[in-house]
Amino acid sequence: MPPTVRLADLTTLHLGGPAPELVTIGSVDDLAATMAGFRLAGRPVLVIGGGSNLVIADSGVPGPVVRIAIPGVAITENDDGTADVTIGAGEDWDGVVAQLVAAGLTGLAPLSGIPGSTGATPVQNVGAYGTEIAEMLVSVTLYERATGEVRDIPADDLALGYRTSVLRGTDRAVVTGVTLRLGRTPTPVKYAELARALGVEPGTAAPESAIRQAVLGLRRSKGMLIEPWVPDPDTRSAGSFFTNPIMDRVGADRTDQRIRERFGADATYPRYPAGQDHTKLSAAWLIERAGFPKGFDGPGGRVGLSTKHTLALVNRDGTTADMLQLARQIRDGVREAFEVDLHPEPVFVGVSL
Repeated sequence: MPPTVRLADLTTLHLGGPAPELVTIGSVDDLAATMAGFRLAGRPVLVIGGGSNLVIADSGVPGPVVRIAIPGVAITENDDGTADVTIGAGEDWDGVVAQLVAAGLTGLAPLSGIPGSTGATPVQNVGAYGTEIAEMLVSVTLYERATGEVRDIPADDLALGYRTSVLRGTDRAVVTGVTLRLGRTPTPVKYAELARALGVEPGTAAPESAIRQAVLGLRRSKGMLIEPWVPDPDTRSAGSFFTNPIMDRVGADRTDQRIRERFGADATYPRYPAGQDHTKLSAAWLIERAGFPKGFDGPGGRVGLSTKHTLALVNRDGTTADMLQLARQIRDGVREAFEVDLHPEPVFVGVSL
């Protein structure tokens, strides 16, 4: 039977080859039954959500694709004024944020506009504008692929870090639900760029709805907001392709020397404390200064950097192979210029750098 599924239609990069079958899952029971059947048949399964963080091979995948569409948003009020919110893994993330902001709950607005499904948020500890999902995550519900067991896992057991968790890079379990604890009082604006957009000082509290609108505006200006009614070719991406590098003291000093050799002894650049003896650098700054400006063309102009944001690698009717060639060119250019290794943020399926 010829392939019936085009994976490019299921990802925000619009890249990826064929798959023989697509099954959309609407409940935990459906997931358990479907996965058990494929396991007994010995068929490898690719599990996806919103497709916003995937780089899939041009050759596609040999087995079926299971798309998680488990719905539900349930709010439980706590005696201390907080609320626990349990969300189905298939819920559109930004739709959930909009719903909870409208309900008067606080904490999520900086994560507005992030594409994809809710189940993906704890896997890579989604974060933006000074907020990470780890700050409000209580637990996740997992379907264990090897045993078929469904269980709740406390957030503390997920080893949540900068854009990572114990779930990232493995296929041992499928997230079916997420529980967050949110407040009802305005929260301080941590990120300087967001504070400027709101006209407040960093650390000052602002209304949640205002934070959401400011974040949506910032993401829109960077081509990082997918709005089907506003066509923007820069949104054909996986968001930020590289994470901001975190350097130990030796590495940070070495890179500092390379920057000053290149731009002068008085050169300044973005750098932030990142734990004891570690420094976080701006991947976007490094990429641009290594010779890859916004709008940079990759192979044949079929892929390139967004015209609005250096961290977004954009598909312009190219292939996954084109995208990987561009990513390697940027990675190697930054390494040569600054002795910094950039690491990709998306999940790779059937390919690697």
